[in-house]
Amino acid sequence: MIDVVNPTTEEVIGTVRAGTPGDVDAAVTRAVAAFPAWSATSLETRLAVVRGVADALAARTDSLAATMTAEMGTPITFASRVQVPNPVGIARGVADVLAGGYFDGEEIGNSLVLREPIGVVAAITPWNFPLQQMIAKVVPALAAGNVVVLKPSELAPMTADLLASVLTSVLADAGAPEGVFSVVHGTGPVVGEALAVHPMVDMVSFTGSTRAGRRVAALAAETVKRVALELGGKSANVVLDDADLTRAVKIGVANAFMNNGQACSAWTRLLVPASLHDQALEIAVAAASKYEPGDPALPTTRIGPAVSAAQRDRVVGYIRQGISEGAKLALGGPERPTDRGFHVAPTVFGSVLPDMTIAQEEIFGPVLSVLPYTDDDDAVRIANSTIYGLGGAVFSADPARALSIAKRLRTGQVDINGAAFNTNAPFGGYRQSGTGREFGRHGLDEFTELKSIQH
Repeated sequence: MIDVVNPTTEEVIGTVRAGTPGDVDAAVTRAVAAFPAWSATSLETRLAVVRGVADALAARTDSLAATMTAEMGTPITFASRVQVPNPVGIARGVADVLAGGYFDGEEIGNSLVLREPIGVVAAITPWNFPLQQMIAKVVPALAAGNVVVLKPSELAPMTADLLASVLTSVLADAGAPEGVFSVVHGTGPVVGEALAVHPMVDMVSFTGSTRAGRRVAALAAETVKRVALELGGKSANVVLDDADLTRAVKIGVANAFMNNGQACSAWTRLLVPASLHDQALEIAVAAASKYEPGDPALPTTRIGPAVSAAQRDRVVGYIRQGISEGAKLALGGPERPTDRGFHVAPTVFGSVLPDMTIAQEEIFGPVLSVLPYTDDDDAVRIANSTIYGLGGAVFSADPARALSIAKRLRTGQVDINGAAFNTNAPFGGYRQSGTGREFGRHGLDEFTELKSIQH
């Protein structure tokens, strides 16, 4: 059994059975048997399933939010406003694409080009946005006519069980055969790797660390599976010299600390003109000081704990590394801010150099690095100087100038002047932030094969 630990109280709040390679094989075998019937279902049936899932999740917002807060520590306000609504929006976006003629086919000369399901999809999902990443994989995969075996993170398995109950009910109402969707709990080295190497799995869609993503890709390559990877990030918030500095920095701090700093696309590097560095650092410290670690179940809490003791220790190790390499510790530090819970003190570093460890590696905690730059070209160079390329931001009083800089950033998403997140736009990264895209039409593309029929 695997214990589920509340990171705020450090108490065990549940258990799940640790799956085995045998469990994986049984689930995949059932999925293979279900694929012919499910892939042949009508578009109307699959559309009803997608819409049914979206409606069911929306109706269960409170219980889903409370569960995520309990098992991985996300603040309840963030869970209610983001961790549930985003998945609902993603599912409804997929429904809109289906209804818009996605599977109608395309005529190219004398060829009819069709999109068809891949087959058995293994979805391996993380703990930090558990519901969102499960929906981003499972819903488009099912909508395209695939069958799915889900391995959720062992740190957030209860959210997966809530989703499984929703999907089981909706699929049963649609008359889906047994095995179309199943969950196998367990660890990455056991269940995840068994899925990646299974000869009857046709695709692996993975979200997690870049290190684990490399392992998944290597294992999947043995059977030439389709692989989609959404991995780490070290996103830069580029504040230009004509921007509203206070607004840009405050929004940047909020993004860096969202979900307790445990977000792959968080803007963890704040790039400011060298002449404005000290002013920007002062604003950042003032803003970050309002993020007082507390009980994430309280609606007033803005930042909760790290997901586990191991994750807390990892983040603290990076903070110590930043200090030892000479970055200016302006707020926070490695000391525990609370007596109980896996909390990390919200931390801000100034005078960070681009080659420092804290400016290059993904920390996955509430740690912000402020880096000075000399001119626009230098800002772009620094922003593009890591192995990652997932998210980013640009702030400027001149939208055309901001767009010009955004186009030069080697990253999958860029927000200009705090623009809203879009659950229908493609989400994914360049370089070692991954391969493939999620959400909307582009997310559906990942779960389909292309067929050309000449006539």
